[in-house]
Amino acid sequence: MSIVHATALCKNYPAGDQTLTAIQSVDFDIPEGAFVSFVGPSGSGKSTLLNMIGCLDQPTSGELIVAQTDTGRLNREQAAQFRGETIGFIFQDFNLIPVLNVYENIEYPLLMVHNWPKPERQERVQALMKAVGIHEQANKYPSQLSGGQKQRVAIARALASKPKLVLADEPTANLDHATAYRIIELMKQMRDEFGTTFIFSTHDSKIMNAAETLFILEDGKLRQEHQTSPAGKIDSNALQQEEKSL
Repeated sequence: MSIVHATALCKNYPAGDQTLTAIQSVDFDIPEGAFVSFVGPSGSGKSTLLNMIGCLDQPTSGELIVAQTDTGRLNREQAAQFRGETIGFIFQDFNLIPVLNVYENIEYPLLMVHNWPKPERQERVQALMKAVGIHEQANKYPSQLSGGQKQRVAIARALASKPKLVLADEPTANLDHATAYRIIELMKQMRDEFGTTFIFSTHDSKIMNAAETLFILEDGKLRQEHQTSPAGKIDSNALQQEEKSL
């Protein structure tokens, strides 16, 4: 079953007296439990697509079904509720709250968005801290953490409310290579353990190689859907050719 289904999806923005077309009649399907990425040069429409899937922006035309919900029909309040119940977000700048410690950052959506009872919050946060290997830093503040530790907290926070879908915009951009590889493997482990769908927007070849499917964008158009090889890795030679042609 698809968790995201797009048909003839378009997004336009006003630009003075003109109209800027960011996404041009795009069709795609993403199955439940997938680990996929939108890739392409800056301005290709990657972040625009992620914003629409995350109900941060609405399509100009076409259909976008996310978790069996027609998101184009949601008003602002309904979209906010849908995001809180269905979608987790991971940002390249981590977006942790500096005055909250690790435990409190992970707990935040359960308290402020969902208002889970305290025993359930404690159980969920403790389990996630152990799952991402950050439990020993529970009382530390973001300023006391490394980049990799901050991203582990961000992953745990994104998974806190048991979302069906996690959206990650350049999640390894501010990490060194070794840490980025560990974070990618951690996200795959979280997908395998919780069955959560992960959708990325990235320039990072490490994520491209880890993704099961690449949606290659250029000038707001979906040029190609690139599947992994039977060994479970992207065909690097084919991918290099695609990157050169963008």
